[in-house]
Amino acid sequence: MSDPVAAVWERVQLARHPQRPYTLDYAQAIFDDFLELHGDRMFADDAAIVGGPAALDGRAVMIIGQQKGRDTRENVRRHFGMARPEGYRKALRLMRQAEKFRLPVVTFVDIPGADPSLASEERGQALAIAENLREMITLRVPTVAIIIGEGGSGGALAVAVMDRVLMLENAIYSVVSPEGASSILWKDSALAPQAAAAMKITAPDLLRFGVVDRLVPEPPGGAHLDHAAAARFLKQALCETLAELDQCFGSGASLDVEALLEARYRKYRALGVFREELGL
Repeated sequence: MSDPVAAVWERVQLARHPQRPYTLDYAQAIFDDFLELHGDRMFADDAAIVGGPAALDGRAVMIIGQQKGRDTRENVRRHFGMARPEGYRKALRLMRQAEKFRLPVVTFVDIPGADPSLASEERGQALAIAENLREMITLRVPTVAIIIGEGGSGGALAVAVMDRVLMLENAIYSVVSPEGASSILWKDSALAPQAAAAMKITAPDLLRFGVVDRLVPEPPGGAHLDHAAAARFLKQALCETLAELDQCFGSGASLDVEALLEARYRKYRALGVFREELGL
């Protein structure tokens, strides 16, 4: 009999694999004419978040994603994918541009957590995340989030409150890392595998709970082994999801904005609802 804890921990390791495709890999493989835009127009440009307009099979969209590095130098520049306040403000600026030009928003989530440094706190990290959460609920265009690696805490949620949330087969999504959870609960980070299993952070569990809307398959062995195949699977799922949103709410000038916003509101109000039944 297979060990369920080991199986979950294997997915955690796959989600963190250093050769896994990142946002810019998918931007190149899935989209045409991607133009990266920079800066938050307030403080600086955060390389941990990338984004800009692109074309998906001829349809203009706005893509935004968290970006890790491939080597030490790039990881230092991108801060290991841990976004700072200016990164979230850049993401919000791009979302508002998408709303202005009626472009669907597609976000790629891959972050262990937002940057926790003193400098980020001094520049308003919590406020930047909170403002994104508020604004995403009211964006007047269709939105899709895709969890492509590890989605950690508010750092992930700050670009993930979307109409549809897709999740790659070996990605993870949680309120805290398994290491953090085990340290809090059991004062021992070595129990991270047990914490990961208890937290139900894998794609099948989150799909079952309704936290994500669709599971996207990966190539055998994981997306890191075949970037091209992973991109094909993801592109198909993304195109089908956008087509579904078009069918439900229309698109362009015919978009039923009020119905879209109401459905988004109801989706997130329903998360976490449960009922207890007492035995007689």
